[in-house]
Amino acid sequence: MLVSVVGVGDSPMTRREFIAGLSGAATWPLAAGAQTAVRTVRVGATSLNPRTAPFWIAFEQQLRDLGYREGQNLTFDFVEASGIPDIAEATHELVRRKADILVAGGPEIVLKSAVRATDTLPIVMVAIDYDPIALGYVDSLARPKGNVTGLFFQQIELALKRAELMREAFPDVGRATVFWDRLSSDQWQAVEVKQERFGVRLAGVELRDPPYDYEAAIERTPPDFREALLVMASPILFRDRQRLARFALSRRLPTMFAFREWIDAGGLLSYGPSITALYRRAAEYVDRIARGAKPTDLPIEQPTKFELVVNLKTAKAIGLTIPTPILLRADEVIE
Repeated sequence: MLVSVVGVGDSPMTRREFIAGLSGAATWPLAAGAQTAVRTVRVGATSLNPRTAPFWIAFEQQLRDLGYREGQNLTFDFVEASGIPDIAEATHELVRRKADILVAGGPEIVLKSAVRATDTLPIVMVAIDYDPIALGYVDSLARPKGNVTGLFFQQIELALKRAELMREAFPDVGRATVFWDRLSSDQWQAVEVKQERFGVRLAGVELRDPPYDYEAAIERTPPDFREALLVMASPILFRDRQRLARFALSRRLPTMFAFREWIDAGGLLSYGPSITALYRRAAEYVDRIARGAKPTDLPIEQPTKFELVVNLKTAKAIGLTIPTPILLRADEVIE
């Protein structure tokens, strides 16, 4: 079930400030009143996370704020995929149900399935775990061709930054475990390759066959690598955020995660963009397309603000003192 690899990690990434919310030429107007009236639109989405996930709640709330009402001028056709093999069929089903716009959020397999299912329907991507330009889905940020537009960010760079921050936040930790899975393997590979910059040795554990058994995973790592836990960004690991937080707390493990939702669930540290903000922006793309814009008219955007969140309640529960420099750098401290 698990494969363990040991290495050392690193990488600094310049901390960027928030520039008008998101970058990438976000100059098109969003005010609904400035655009043509919208007809009833059917929006289709499939996800490995349920519709009750915080980012999907934010997406639907933003649509409501833009004037959309389910059953009046909106049908949100949402299919929760139980696993990766189900995503392609779920996407084809959305096309068969005559979706007007597809939202492809999360790992590459979601966008790949959408592109294979249709070359005519507009696709709004939220590319969280891959680079759509490098993989050939789009060829330009400023003016994408074809039927795909939306948002993306470089998760690999952030994985490196999280490893660096973990070392700064837990200076007494010399060895740590990294949880990763099929959907986050490139993040682990990047961290493993950049071995000599971190000053902490890392044992990577691949998680397979959901639901993941975290107790079994940690037991497969050498005992001296159980000083801290770095969790890669993956939709399945995100779905398990409460389980992971409880597991880490029971083991008294300092943890570093990708998104603040893990901290809300009881994790210790997180560093990354606001995933709910990304999905709210995706709703604005949907609105623009529903009002007549083409994907080629809408530049692809990247987030420019990355938040460091610290949970002092969790730190206290596991008997850990967070260094003052980390607390001063934090965008939010939960006490």
